[in-house]
Amino acid sequence: MSHVTRCSEYEAVARLWQEHRRAIFPAGVRGADRSGIDMVLLDAETAGCVSTWLGNDGSLGVRGHRILLHCTARLDQILPVLNESPGDRLLAARGFRKALTLRYSRLSLADVDATVLTEIIERPHPGYRLVSWQGTVPDGLAQTFAASRRAMDDMPMDDTDYGIVTWDVDRVRAAAKAVEQRGDHLHTVVAIDTSNESIAGFTELVIPGNGTGDGQHYGTGVLPEHRGHGLGRWMKAESIRQALGHYPDLGGLLTDTADSNTHMRHINDGLGYTPTHTTHQHQLDLQQRTDGPERGITPPGPSMLSIHALEDAP
Repeated sequence: MSHVTRCSEYEAVARLWQEHRRAIFPAGVRGADRSGIDMVLLDAETAGCVSTWLGNDGSLGVRGHRILLHCTARLDQILPVLNESPGDRLLAARGFRKALTLRYSRLSLADVDATVLTEIIERPHPGYRLVSWQGTVPDGLAQTFAASRRAMDDMPMDDTDYGIVTWDVDRVRAAAKAVEQRGDHLHTVVAIDTSNESIAGFTELVIPGNGTGDGQHYGTGVLPEHRGHGLGRWMKAESIRQALGHYPDLGGLLTDTADSNTHMRHINDGLGYTPTHTTHQHQLDLQQRTDGPERGITPPGPSMLSIHALEDAP
């Protein structure tokens, strides 16, 4: 290890150690036993290893290394349990399964670098061009826009299954009308395949009627045969630029993405969206109860019960 690297590592550990010492021990695990592990003892032993390493100028010794390896093994065992909220444990005990984790993020429009945004938008995408509209889709694009909605059919949604929604022209117009009737503004940006003038992908953004507060992304999708060309990022960047230009009093843009949708999360991160909170959707299969006096009986009505649980912001 070079001297520069070693010094940087030591300084980083020293800084983290001071932050740890100032932090309050979480009340929820004070004196608690998780998976047979005493949390206070684990904290003390790990802290002792760090303190020794710092005090010995980055050296821990054979015995210290043995203790640290033991602590690391127990941390690997306990972290998945600590990441579960009391609500998660309660629902699991009642037969619910965690079906979907949604990551919520926000883009502060005041922090957007317009120069970087313009560079993304003006970067050539051979074979495609951007088109946008406000409100209901223009008649000339209505049919291809309805057909492009299948881009959302394979959107990663963890273990949930809402089936496939069939879209036609009447349905896309009705959705736009619903946004208009509540007084909000629907903005749509699409990528057009110039070889046949069909829509290859789209992104939708809804802005509050008074142009203040935060807008909400409704969905971004690219048809499977057009993926891999950066269209999702391109369209979303143009949507952000239009929001900046049309709504000077707008504070930010909100989006939510399934935890398993790593591609869209990467796009959001690259555009400057920052995490705000996480929700977990838990589902219970109502068709075949395995507990209580009704077990083995298939009840009438819905086949699935869903509950959403909120996790604190990171």
